[in-house]
Amino acid sequence: MKYKRILLKLSGEALMGNRQYGIDPERLAEYAKDIKEITDLGVEVAIVIGGGNIFRGVAGASNGMDRVQGDHMGMLATVINGLALQSALEDTGIPTRLQSAIKINEVAEPFIRRKALRHLEKGRVVIFGGGTGNPYFTTDSAAVLRAIEIEADVILKGTRVDGIYNADPEKDNTATKFDYITFDDVLRKGLKVMDTTAFTLSQENKLPIIVFDMNKKGNLLKVVSGETIGTVVNL
Repeated sequence: MKYKRILLKLSGEALMGNRQYGIDPERLAEYAKDIKEITDLGVEVAIVIGGGNIFRGVAGASNGMDRVQGDHMGMLATVINGLALQSALEDTGIPTRLQSAIKINEVAEPFIRRKALRHLEKGRVVIFGGGTGNPYFTTDSAAVLRAIEIEADVILKGTRVDGIYNADPEKDNTATKFDYITFDDVLRKGLKVMDTTAFTLSQENKLPIIVFDMNKKGNLLKVVSGETIGTVVNL
């Protein structure tokens, strides 16, 4: 395996499958099988999930809700998604721990870096819920922060698109895909990979990002094996 320890970033919308809202158990089961493939090969896996399939703080704020309240609701949504993924992973036989940035001790451990590292070393998948625990920060920021803290080799951003394009491939048939692009080129071209805070944090810490299609079976294994899948963002 090219990568020994990874941080997998999944959007909340990815868990919806073909639904309009909520969580698709079949999609969860597919993800769990893909993750088991790489944990069986000794890859240490940490995961951050968004909450957009349940509630998005920014959307709430745009409709008149207090932004801080909305973001706290979004953090709780990520914990719900984390619990769902934990259940799916454990159904496949993967030992899993859910750690939350906000205190919710009845359902998740508090985030403690040393504990997270120990879990990873013991072969457990660690799911980080609750974002960063602070409003005004996205789960992209949480993913990069946690990846740096656990000393991950790479951030794998699993999406429904097979990489980064110079335009939206779902709207523009002439969009061109990048196999490799530098952090500076992403900023210069104005491409949307992650929010600016998360992207800058990743760049400053020289942490590569790979954007790939998580919904295609076998892609996660290919990425971790070092195959050219998706788009690599690096220095």
